[in-house]
Amino acid sequence: MKRILFLISGFVTFSAGAQQLAFGKKMVDTLTSPYFWGRGYTNDGMKKAADFLAGEFKAYGIAPLDGKNYYQPFSYPVNTFPGKMEVTVNDKELVPGKDFIVSPETRSVKGSGDLTPFDSIQYINRKEMVIIKMQDKLTWDVSPEVAPYSLILVDKKALDNTPASFKVNIDNKLVKDFKAANICGIVKGTVKPDSVIFITAHYDHLGGMGKDTYFPGANDNASGLSLLLNLAHYYAQHPQNYSIGFICFAGEEAGLLGSKYFTENPPVPLKNIRFLINTDLAGTGEEGITVVNATEFPKEFAIMQAINAANNLLVAVNPRGKAANSDHYFFTEKGVPSFFFYTLGGIKAYHDVFDKAATLPLNEHEDLFKLIVKFNEKLMGK
Repeated sequence: MKRILFLISGFVTFSAGAQQLAFGKKMVDTLTSPYFWGRGYTNDGMKKAADFLAGEFKAYGIAPLDGKNYYQPFSYPVNTFPGKMEVTVNDKELVPGKDFIVSPETRSVKGSGDLTPFDSIQYINRKEMVIIKMQDKLTWDVSPEVAPYSLILVDKKALDNTPASFKVNIDNKLVKDFKAANICGIVKGTVKPDSVIFITAHYDHLGGMGKDTYFPGANDNASGLSLLLNLAHYYAQHPQNYSIGFICFAGEEAGLLGSKYFTENPPVPLKNIRFLINTDLAGTGEEGITVVNATEFPKEFAIMQAINAANNLLVAVNPRGKAANSDHYFFTEKGVPSFFFYTLGGIKAYHDVFDKAATLPLNEHEDLFKLIVKFNEKLMGK
């Protein structure tokens, strides 16, 4: 009988784990689809993602954090590229995202001409204020302003010869008051509802560059979002002694703007937050994870390491000190105990068009889920 019960228990555990992974993969596939257009600044990508996440919270039975709605709106300026994105160098038409990207502060430009070497990697046309810069890797970003020049970053592998001539047609649009929103929900605690453990992840990415190219953002951060949603679904079905809150931040790629706004306008008192766990870049894990703020909160870090060792989850849980590299930062600055973890090993795609669902393994998704659930149990004294 004991053996039968053990086998049944093992099957249930395996089945639950398989379901978690399937759920995670489905969410990453969904969030990186063309419909969401990189969850950014053109084609309503970020708004579509926000509406999707609010809909998921509602479907799970998670209440709005402020008791009214899931959206915490704010705004900020951002330079966008909704239109033309055409670049030819040395009579070779380059492919957006693959062969070149524009620097995020680039202005609109339509013209052609010769290029003069500025240094060993930059070539300039002063009449059109166009700069071609050769790069080993193309990594995109977000800018709140427009520069008086057009800087085009070209992959060195895309050209056989030194840049000598160009033809470009690029459209930019500065949106001075881009409207975004954090998506916030909560599962009320059964014993101490005023004590809250938050699980957070940013949902924005870089969006699109022109009409035909977008940045999927699978690892950054559809992976973290899929883990948050998996946990949200679980906690909605299994309320805890403490309240479990969920925040999907906007504006992370533009400078942690969503989390900064939240800490300055908190829907719940920050002193009520027992702990915050932020997940970003959670799609690999072959070499374990690194935990930012581990040295700031050594007691909680020791608990996490002990759980990992006892349950044989990740190959390593590495400590790191304080860093302003994700949405935990402004909470830490306000005195909220917080961890930010990211996975190590595997694919190297980051802020490029190659960060896509098809190549993201999610190989430690289940173990990360277990680690967080068991860590939260310890925080609640279970």
